[in-house]
Amino acid sequence: MFNKQIFTILILSLSLALAGSGCISEGAEDNVAQEITVDEFSNIRENPVTPWNPEPSAPVIDPTAYIDPQASVIGEVTIGANVMVSPMASIRSDEGMPIFVGDRSNVQDGVVLHALETINEEGEPIEDNIVEVDGKEYAVYIGNNVSLAHQSQVHGPAAVGDDTFIGMQAFVFKSKVGNNCVLEPRSAAIGVTIPDGRYIPAGMVVTSQAEADKLPEVTDDYAYSHTNEAVVYVNVHLAEGYKETS
Repeated sequence: MFNKQIFTILILSLSLALAGSGCISEGAEDNVAQEITVDEFSNIRENPVTPWNPEPSAPVIDPTAYIDPQASVIGEVTIGANVMVSPMASIRSDEGMPIFVGDRSNVQDGVVLHALETINEEGEPIEDNIVEVDGKEYAVYIGNNVSLAHQSQVHGPAAVGDDTFIGMQAFVFKSKVGNNCVLEPRSAAIGVTIPDGRYIPAGMVVTSQAEADKLPEVTDDYAYSHTNEAVVYVNVHLAEGYKETS
């Protein structure tokens, strides 16, 4: 049976060795280091200065939105009212900017919002990497009442219209997805415009406008016609609940 006194001596010896090596520090110094670490590695922070963007920008977040401590929101990002951003989501506006997330939308676990460079090193816009919505320019635009389900990705240039459901592990790149659309799990829209009220079946990758124009319509008898409404409802209340307990 292991001797308790020997165990205590071993632990004490290890602690002294670590202190001597600088691996652990004492009282006040340790507290200062922790404060600096928290400040430098906040999950909501400005983008860094780069050759294509000399001005750091901080996210603008509505006070009713909830950003989980394990999610990242970086750079020129606008997040609207009652938005839920779940653990491990990444909204990173440090290359393409700005990124916009509309009211009552949800950015679920593991979702990535990022974009190609929208300004070159001479400070000129890269038009091919910009999407226009209602007369304004974005790297990524997410409308109102949009659900971005677990591990989906919207990589700019891209826009997603209001009341649209982007399913688990679905992918949007160099595309515009209309209002009231559904991208079923593991589907993708690449280099196309998806008309309003259409859906992409699970696993289908749409890469031509001809394919996009032939997509089936979301009708009342479509299995997922009301999925987004339910998901939005749940996440708006989750955001409210998490805000109250944080």
